Amino acid sequence: MQTSQELIALLDLKNLGNNTFSGDSYTIGSPHVFGGQVLAQAVNAAYRTIPENRFLHSLHSYFLEAGDLTVPIQYKVEEMRNGGSFSTRRVTAIQHDKSIFILAASFHKKEEGFEHQTNFDANIKQPEELSSWDDMLAQFGDFLPKSIKAFLSIKRPIEFKPVRVPNPLDPKDLPATEHIWFRLKGEKIDLDYRTKQEILTYISDYNVLNAAFNPNGSKFSFANTQTASLDHSMWFFRDFDFDDWMLFSAESPNAYGARGLAKGNIFTRDGKLIASFAQEGLLRPIKK
Repeated sequence: MQTSQELIALLDLKNLGNNTFSGDSYTIGSPHVFGGQVLAQAVNAAYRTIPENRFLHSLHSYFLEAGDLTVPIQYKVEEMRNGGSFSTRRVTAIQHDKSIFILAASFHKKEEGFEHQTNFDANIKQPEELSSWDDMLAQFGDFLPKSIKAFLSIKRPIEFKPVRVPNPLDPKDLPATEHIWFRLKGEKIDLDYRTKQEILTYISDYNVLNAAFNPNGSKFSFANTQTASLDHSMWFFRDFDFDDWMLFSAESPNAYGARGLAKGNIFTRDGKLIASFAQEGLLRPIKK
């Protein structure tokens, strides 16, 4: 999967009737289904039952079981409420007759209201100053650990440029933050707001727990730690376009008890806040 069109096709589910939908999977390098894919496909399923004048403003979800890449995922949508301004849906993702994921999502009609947003760091390094994952693979692939090289070698429709790149050969403890520029690869295409939200939901599960890993970077590695997304929440604020780089900015207030919490914001390049997110993940040291 290398283009935005392929990503959109992956997220566009097959309608099985009775508010039930089905989707296939694509690996991002893990032996299990990528959490962002399940999130975004569940949003697609919920949207298929929503009036056209209402848009996703928040979602809250739990990952219950690891997804099987070889079997389609069924998404069952329950219509919880249709009010004068808001609609609420619950989506359950099912494989092998087991629930692997649940989502609660709320949709709101457009309204005018008060406005403010958090500050955007205008001094952060710009993407033109940074190397992408593809650049790092081309320049340093022969020197990277096999697991990192294999992960970077997966073809993706998204280009990522981290503001800070830890040295895997000299791991150090770092601040509990993570800032990454991203954009869609390929030609720019016009997308409706619903589709843009689905794509942004997909992307939001990349990199989020890095902020929780960083303070223990000298000890943490994927070889000595069991990791998994436990839950994921998002709030959507403003419309946007994928016509330029956007900034994913995360911080981790806490890691304790084999869990780490990360939260943050997604900005357009000109500083417009388009969404916020929060996720808790499993960070369980593997005992030898």
